[in-house]
Amino acid sequence: MGKISKSSAEWKAQLSPEAYRVAREHGTERAGTSPLNGEKRKGMFTCVCCGKPLFSSDAKFESGTGWPSFYQPADEAAVGTQSDRSFFMKRTEVHCADCEAHLGHVFPDGPRPTGLRYCINGVALDFKPEGTE
Repeated sequence: MGKISKSSAEWKAQLSPEAYRVAREHGTERAGTSPLNGEKRKGMFTCVCCGKPLFSSDAKFESGTGWPSFYQPADEAAVGTQSDRSFFMKRTEVHCADCEAHLGHVFPDGPRPTGLRYCINGVALDFKPEGTE
């Protein structure tokens, strides 16, 4: 698909105010507020901005953090990472590889097989149940 670039006005017209704040302004949703946190069906979690497949339900696990958590992306090229030194700490930010939407952060305290915990804002995701387009 390649890189997607839109103006702030275009993103604001497409997204809810909360999705815009999180995905385009690097915000964080309140813990426990996303319906996707409890999503148990088989399917694919996609980028709310561009629709790119990001995380399979097969990699989702209950982390107890209040945000949807995954131990790996659907594809290595689905997400990008960069250092985030906001809030007086060093973290690794996760973003959509195609549109650079802020998704959340990745931490080295997840389950096997990767040992990673992709802690993702639910408002930055859409969910496509298996068998739907």
